[in-house]
Amino acid sequence: MRENDRHLKQIERLISSRVLHGSESLCKLLQYLAKHTLDHPNAPAKEYQLATEVFGRRSDFDPHSDSTIRVQVGRLRVKLAEYYSAEGAEDPIVVELPKGTYILSFHERTVSSAKLQANGAADSENARRPFPSSWLIAVAVLSILLAIAAAAIGTMATTRRSFANDLAGNYETPPPAFQAFWKPFVSGSEEPWVIFSNAAFVGRPETGMRYFKAGRDTQNAIWDHYTGVGEVLAVHSLDQLFGLFHRQLRVKRGSLFSLDDAKNNDLIFLGSPSENLTLGELPSTQEFVFQRLSSGPRKGDLAIVNRHPQGAEAKEFLASPSSPLLEDYAVIGFMPGLTAERSVLILAGTTTFGTQAAAEYVSRQNSVEDLLARITGSKTGELTPFEAVVHVKVARGVPVEAELVAVRKR
Repeated sequence: MRENDRHLKQIERLISSRVLHGSESLCKLLQYLAKHTLDHPNAPAKEYQLATEVFGRRSDFDPHSDSTIRVQVGRLRVKLAEYYSAEGAEDPIVVELPKGTYILSFHERTVSSAKLQANGAADSENARRPFPSSWLIAVAVLSILLAIAAAAIGTMATTRRSFANDLAGNYETPPPAFQAFWKPFVSGSEEPWVIFSNAAFVGRPETGMRYFKAGRDTQNAIWDHYTGVGEVLAVHSLDQLFGLFHRQLRVKRGSLFSLDDAKNNDLIFLGSPSENLTLGELPSTQEFVFQRLSSGPRKGDLAIVNRHPQGAEAKEFLASPSSPLLEDYAVIGFMPGLTAERSVLILAGTTTFGTQAAAEYVSRQNSVEDLLARITGSKTGELTPFEAVVHVKVARGVPVEAELVAVRKR
């Protein structure tokens, strides 16, 4: 089979894969890039070509003001990586879309003949050696343990996939629930600011760091350019979401944020007021507030305090005390900004995992529909100010499930 034919066959395998199933526009983009790469191997496609010939944009398309192509190419790049990390891990040909260019690269997966011969010789030698009975027993026991472990990991991975597969990056266009929920942040002339927490630390990265304590440490010793992994992944989820609207985000760490930014922009805060300190200077939640407990067995721990519990609701929501963390809680709050025409969204967990889960929660269609139904009575109702608490289950440092446990309309 000719090399080009083998490459096209690999493209067909990708298009029929689970990862790209239902993503018609990404499949169309992949086919176009494959044909262009094979026909013109030294001439990358142009953004304008992709816009007009693949996505049907008009001849006056301006790539400087419309990020559609960059967003779609980024999504395709992520899908290719996802495919080869799982479903296509054994495929003989690897297809990549390098950053900064619109041309595919095809790589052959090969194993050297010397290595194959060495492995073959070793296998032959081992085949002639009888195994002691103790080895056979050990192998049997290990096989059982591996099977149990594989089943547990598989169950956890399935749960995680069911939680993550509905994220915004898997949609072609914004569902009606997204359009209703995110309208205040995508309808303005300016992109919103995403303000992520970056707590004050003291110490040195190479010797150990801890939170800054005002009565004990000096301001000169502060390191304020670290944040949690949950905040990083939360920004990624929001970036995927805004790509559906062909909008971009502006990202800034909390310590560099100013009140002038608050007056003139829509804002999305990632992280609790204990680490995102600028939240203390702005309109914030009133029913569910972050406080450190002053008494009891969890004294000093950060909690979400429920000021007016309803029914069987808890008075305080705390992350699990165990290590590794098994559960967390997060606040999702929407409210007017400093001026009537501005809006503020708060996505904050008591730990970094809760913050990540809150961002993922508002990036999934089914959970946004559930939230809108609780607030407005409709899965596509117009968003009004609210506060909500989400219970988050965590496994191996990853949020795997999020459930709405309390909602207040303001």
